[in-house]
Amino acid sequence: MNASLIAGLRAQCNGPRDGALLRFSLGNALLEQGEHAAAMEEFRRAVAFDANYSAAWKLLGKACLASGDNDGAAQAWRSGIAVAQKRGDKQAEKEMTVFLRRLEKEQP
Repeated sequence: MNASLIAGLRAQCNGPRDGALLRFSLGNALLEQGEHAAAMEEFRRAVAFDANYSAAWKLLGKACLASGDNDGAAQAWRSGIAVAQKRGDKQAEKEMTVFLRRLEKEQP
């Protein structure tokens, strides 16, 4: 089912409905499929459309981490934390802060 969802979302890209939500949804579906590099691209496109999309920053960090890009994950979460603080999104801020702390603990 996820393959058909991904195909349907991809069909809408670069059309009139293209935007942060579409790219976030596509990135999320790709992340669930284990396609981490493709998910990272879509989350980056989502935040390019809307730099204040804290959920996209959070999942960009997760996709980066899953693909072994620890620096990219940390950078995404730092950006996401700043966005979440600015918007008053306490839950997203808290989650990304926890993810970032765990990552920093694991790194030598």
